[in-house]
Amino acid sequence: MVLVRNLRYGDSRVLYAVRGMFSGSYLNAVRVSRCQITRYSCCSMGFHWSIVSSMCNLPVQVNALDVLPGKIHPWQSFSTMASTILVQARDPAKLSEELQNALDEDRLDDAWNLHEQHMNMEGFPRKSIVNKLLIASAQSLELQWLDRAYHLVEKALEGHKQNLLEKETLIYLSLCLARYPLPVNAATILRKLVETEQFPPVTAWSAILAYMSQTAAGAYLAAELVIEIGFMFQDGRVDPCKKSNENLIAMKPNTTALNIALAGCLLFGTSRKAEQLLDMIPRIGVKADITLFIMMGHIYERNGRREELKKLKRYIDEAHDLSDHQFREFYNCLLSCHLKFGDLESASHMVLEMLRKARKAQNSLSTATFMFEVAKIDNASIPFRQIESQESLTHEKSDDAESSMPIRSLTLSYEDFCGDRKFLKLEAEAKELLSTLVVKFQRQGKLITTERGILQPTETIFVKLVKAFLEASKIKELVGFLVKVEKEDSPVSSDCLPLVQVVNSCISLGWLDQAHDLLDEMRLCGVKTGSSVYSSLLKAYCKENKAAEVRSLLRDARKAGVQLDASCYEALIQSHVVDEDTQGALNLFKEMKEARLDKPGQQEFDMLVQGCVGSGEAKLMAKLLQEIKEGQRVDCGVHDWNNVIHFFSRKRLMQDAEKALKKMRSLGHAPNAQTFHSLVTGYAAIGGKYTEVTELWGEMKVLAFYHGMKFDQELLDSVLYTFVRGGFFIRANEVVEMMDKGKMFVDKYKYRTLFLKYHKTFCKGKAPKVQTESQLNRREAAMRFKKWVGLF
Repeated sequence: MVLVRNLRYGDSRVLYAVRGMFSGSYLNAVRVSRCQITRYSCCSMGFHWSIVSSMCNLPVQVNALDVLPGKIHPWQSFSTMASTILVQARDPAKLSEELQNALDEDRLDDAWNLHEQHMNMEGFPRKSIVNKLLIASAQSLELQWLDRAYHLVEKALEGHKQNLLEKETLIYLSLCLARYPLPVNAATILRKLVETEQFPPVTAWSAILAYMSQTAAGAYLAAELVIEIGFMFQDGRVDPCKKSNENLIAMKPNTTALNIALAGCLLFGTSRKAEQLLDMIPRIGVKADITLFIMMGHIYERNGRREELKKLKRYIDEAHDLSDHQFREFYNCLLSCHLKFGDLESASHMVLEMLRKARKAQNSLSTATFMFEVAKIDNASIPFRQIESQESLTHEKSDDAESSMPIRSLTLSYEDFCGDRKFLKLEAEAKELLSTLVVKFQRQGKLITTERGILQPTETIFVKLVKAFLEASKIKELVGFLVKVEKEDSPVSSDCLPLVQVVNSCISLGWLDQAHDLLDEMRLCGVKTGSSVYSSLLKAYCKENKAAEVRSLLRDARKAGVQLDASCYEALIQSHVVDEDTQGALNLFKEMKEARLDKPGQQEFDMLVQGCVGSGEAKLMAKLLQEIKEGQRVDCGVHDWNNVIHFFSRKRLMQDAEKALKKMRSLGHAPNAQTFHSLVTGYAAIGGKYTEVTELWGEMKVLAFYHGMKFDQELLDSVLYTFVRGGFFIRANEVVEMMDKGKMFVDKYKYRTLFLKYHKTFCKGKAPKVQTESQLNRREAAMRFKKWVGLF
């Protein structure tokens, strides 16, 4: 150890003295009091300048030193003001050897410290060590090492050192980042691989997509990745016959990758992004399988594409390898779409047709014969009652799969990863994760179930249909439907009939006129009911002091041969007393005595309201009450007009789309996020229509403020893309603020790339001296956006 003290900038005598003392020898360490050292003096004395500058916090670049004679200050003047810093000069070759040993012994903490020292001395270590460090960090699946590995890759790419990074290492690191999960970092590495033309095979990157799709942000990024990679193969841009395109063709999205992206979109509610993926399928020539067909049904249902669903029905009915579960899923989507459009005739026909098929199959000696015929229903199919045990069993199996999946998959080491040249294990893993994703999104809302392969409607669809009939004031059609249901369903007591429960639900909700209309239609159809329904409605009328309605209902009850109970007479007597009709009250009292009625039995109605009577049938009433109270009224016309606007926007007939929007407003239908998304994407496809999008943006903000229209991630993302593409950074920053406020994920990588593609030279250099206020505001907005995407 050699100590050099009192070294001062410009003191040539000390510098030359030190150089003379240690000429030809290796300096192990130098302790320097608070001073400045030049590159020339360090090199002259055998110091490595990068070590001295980094350890002593000296600038890497300094001006040339004019060495002038100076006065040496006394030792005391430095001892009180200077701190002591230890500077070590080490052999780079030995440092590399220590780094290699640390990696071999799995000492990641030491390895990263040695790596930092090597970076300060010589820059990046050799290629083998860099890749081994990345692999060891990835295999650890610990956040601190994964984060360091990602930033090392980022630093190497920024320094144009991509030749240090092996393709397999980056794919493996991306896979581990997606598993952690760090989907943004995993997607960034995949994008960098594509940019540097180290094309990852689809069997590998589809597994990365599967892990990314477990989170909302990852699922959105997975869809973006498939769209970006698929764009390279659209309309036959890549010639598969050229041998030079072999690696590129291996990266082409396949059915599994598309299914994973679609499942993630369905799971996290980005169905319009999923429809964008569907539009890409024929352009890249991917063959659809049964899973893809079923997911298409879900996407069309959520986006209200009923015509596409009807076209898809032909493929579903003709498919031979369709399971009962998949068949049920599709018809569940079709039925839900009928309800969304308010097509109660088609929906009720589906329910009745299913009930007839189910009854026929149950009465047959050979159920299997009719199980095959269920797939041939013309206009749909549905049945009745939910099979809880079968559903719960399916969910238990899926839960087991979910819990065991990540644990099993995490055992894949880098050696196993590289040993599988065609990534067949990863492909199998991706398909298994896809099954888990499909089970997750299929749990949402069931209208149909299956029993022994036979489709049957659940209580949920029954409740939704009744609610829709009541809201549409189609009382006659509702009674006709329920009467047919009762004929097809097994017989129950008169007080447990669905019609009776619907009447009781209307009474509980205060819809007395609808309840009375239902009773009239039931009487005309010959449906017999017990006294409890009439008693409940009479009491409700008495409570509301509706004397005319009470008299009318009494006549109807007597025509139907219904004997009222004592509680009903008491309510009527009390009503007459309140109206000071003493004679009428006495007449009713005498009539009650002659009928020898016991003290009241309101308990039956109360039990029905609570949904606690006997079998599960009475629970329908409780569900109906909850659905009516909590469910929002559906504006069916919105879906019709959204389809019209979507059609025109897709065909780039924007003038027709604008006319359809005006007509939609004039009919009293409020446009929603889906309406504006179709218009914005239509304008974006044409290009240059930024003023029109700006006007739409203003209208959206007004609707959101005054009418509560909700913005979603897909709409705001499409608006932001258009504004950034056109250079409308003031508006773009407004969208960014709204997305940040709603805690929505934004793909900053995409917008950073977009900015560099179209506005690379914007805001470079000094600002012009003469600027208008609008130019100044635009420049400031652009600078703010650049900072947001990370370009500063």
